[in-house]
Amino acid sequence: MSRKRKSYSADFKAKLVLELLEGEKTLNEIASKYEVLPKSLQDWKKQFLANASLAFDKSAVVKEYKEKIKELEIQKDATAKKLGEVIVERDWAVGKLRSLDLSTKKEMIDTTEGVRAKTSNPSLNRQLGLLHMSKTAYYYKPVVPFESDEDRALLNMIDKIHTKYPYYGTRRVVKLLKRVGFNVGRKLIKHAFEFMGIRSLYPKPKTTVANREHKKYPYLLNEFKNDNNQVVITEPNRVWSTDITYIKLQNGFAYLAAIIDWHTKKILSWRLSNTMDVRLTTSVLQDALSKYPKPEIFNTDQGSQYTAKAHVEILVKHNISISMDAKGRSIDNIVIERFWRSLKYEDVYPKSYTTLREARRGIGEYIDLYNSQRLHSALDYKTPDEVYYQGANNRCYDAKKALLEVA
Repeated sequence: MSRKRKSYSADFKAKLVLELLEGEKTLNEIASKYEVLPKSLQDWKKQFLANASLAFDKSAVVKEYKEKIKELEIQKDATAKKLGEVIVERDWAVGKLRSLDLSTKKEMIDTTEGVRAKTSNPSLNRQLGLLHMSKTAYYYKPVVPFESDEDRALLNMIDKIHTKYPYYGTRRVVKLLKRVGFNVGRKLIKHAFEFMGIRSLYPKPKTTVANREHKKYPYLLNEFKNDNNQVVITEPNRVWSTDITYIKLQNGFAYLAAIIDWHTKKILSWRLSNTMDVRLTTSVLQDALSKYPKPEIFNTDQGSQYTAKAHVEILVKHNISISMDAKGRSIDNIVIERFWRSLKYEDVYPKSYTTLREARRGIGEYIDLYNSQRLHSALDYKTPDEVYYQGANNRCYDAKKALLEVA
């Protein structure tokens, strides 16, 4: 006898998503607390943000469209004029059905036959056709990645290796992991790199085709390179750079997004979230633009969070030139990568944060210290704030006062 599919009410889903959006607990902690899959919880969050309260009320959506299709099927034998109206309405309903997310479509499929069927259901193939859904998608059972304690231990070790040896590719990482007791293959490590949003810092041949749905932009910083092939920016707010990094927590992980001024190394804005999506990148960008003069150029990698329409539109609206690293060249965004290294070795690893709240507070304190008090060798042993505010001429900056605050 097949197991009955577990269902959740719209109120239950909304409750979990609201708790997730509060940002006090990780995705894994909330999923474990309520005994749901982390992937399901992440899907519910996406639906909630896209469709508000109606996103989780799937029963109402299913009922509405099924009744509409049934009504249209009955009307097919009406007059020619009526038939024309029916075709238009049916196409509208089918179009709406096809726009639903995959999990909602799967719940709409009804293969019950015989006396148990409350209505005469179309064949499975017909239902899949109406929903514009393949059999492969219907039968696919997603595998939740990196969920166990062993998986999280692996991710944490990869993060430490990447921070210490950012130029190591997957081959070297696999070799090093095996030396410390992880029996893993290169394919798994590639998936882990993608899941964590990390890339090795060395040029690699282009082996993938760009996503046709997202426009890619050229790398604009080559004009600033010196004879040693290093990007040299000589004034604040000329170039901003951004990236996302993985932050280890005791019961899961989080994602940190930050924006840095290339010349002064000042962190202009940052956000810590339990999910890595376009909402994270747009919020940190909007925050930076609300507090500082806009840059001439904004440099990112080609991640989907940065090529997404919502993120690009903000930059276009402010008339900011968009620059993107070449495929496989994380070294093109080296300034933010160096900040991640400093942050993790000087703060994240020594403190071993337990919760999101603790990490958010601690990282915030570190960034404040980094900007206002930490002397930077590349800045002739001045602080990022000192160089930024003197160069941008935004306000009088008292460097002596800031440094004395250390005591």
